[in-house]
Amino acid sequence: MQHDTGREGFSTRAIRAASRTPRLDQESTAVPIYQTATFRTADAVELADVLGDRRPGYAYSRIANPTAAALASAIAEMEGAEEGFAFGTGMGAIFAALASQLAAGDELVASNALYGSTRSLVEGHLRRYGVAARYVDATDHAAVEAALSPATRVLYVETISNPTIVVADLARLAAIAHRHGVTMIVDNTFASPFLCRPIELGADLVVESATKWIGGHSDVLAGVVCGDAARMASVRALQVDTGGIVAPFSAFLVLRGLETLAVRMERHSATALELASFLERQVDVVRRVYYPGLASHPQAGLARHQLRAGGGMLAFDLGSREAGTVFLDALGLGERTASLGSVHTMAVHPPSTTHRQLDAEALARAGIAPGLVRVSVGLEDAEDVLGAAERALVAVRAAR
Repeated sequence: MQHDTGREGFSTRAIRAASRTPRLDQESTAVPIYQTATFRTADAVELADVLGDRRPGYAYSRIANPTAAALASAIAEMEGAEEGFAFGTGMGAIFAALASQLAAGDELVASNALYGSTRSLVEGHLRRYGVAARYVDATDHAAVEAALSPATRVLYVETISNPTIVVADLARLAAIAHRHGVTMIVDNTFASPFLCRPIELGADLVVESATKWIGGHSDVLAGVVCGDAARMASVRALQVDTGGIVAPFSAFLVLRGLETLAVRMERHSATALELASFLERQVDVVRRVYYPGLASHPQAGLARHQLRAGGGMLAFDLGSREAGTVFLDALGLGERTASLGSVHTMAVHPPSTTHRQLDAEALARAGIAPGLVRVSVGLEDAEDVLGAAERALVAVRAAR
């Protein structure tokens, strides 16, 4: 029987050998995945100082992780923000942005047209915590200003609304908010920082669901909040206590997606414009098409000024839930799923999926018609996307 002759036992030496990190003189060309829960410190004083934010460093990945920090820094740079923080999901980022700026007795003014889960968060949770909410048409600037009260702390809008594709005038809304001492938070998910940078237009905090266009491949969940250092300190403090930081491997995947965001968004936008133009010509079955790149869009002029391109999101009204269902079931191309911002084309019926939390009255107030179909245009060949839409419309006509 063999015996280990060292001072320490086999298990002890195996643990130490397997967790010894290599020292490199060169930097890697990709951000390393720091797949660890903990980090070594030189002594007890350094550990206490790092955990107490008295010196930079890492101790515990729920609080800070180098891969997550690299993602937050990269997105903040692309947004034109001072700082950023990365979360495990887009909704985690939205919650942190809102909850870090609101307290019991405060009021929130938000656009009528919001992502369903955001509306549910506000109505189902923030109200329970004592935060009142008012909803307005974000394109009616007089109504927005009238809705702000001395108790209002946050104005919350989406750059391009989900799912109605309304484009908010961020510069004008920021000016209104700041006249009243109100923080403006913008969900930029439908646009991505390639199409629009709300911070540069006056927003105080910007939220991205990096699961979508930035990650871009339907294989990762992540969210990011970016803004000025003072507000981001509150966002980070809330994250530390609630534990919503992004996982290291997820951060790595989003960083990889960010590298190709520009070329992907150019392709998404070009195909989406072709599809929107095709759908607009189908006047016998398509009541209306919503796409910022169309001259018929209500905010077409604003979109040309505020957005680099029309983006990959569009919506159209087929008149009824039944027609929407027929279209989706007949659409041979694309994934039947509820997300967006992928290499895959994704079409959904918002009233029954992404905005299922809203009743008929709330859907109507948000401008979501019963027959609305939302499409996230992927990277397939444009002729294949248009061909699939044409065949689906044939099925809608046949079902009449």
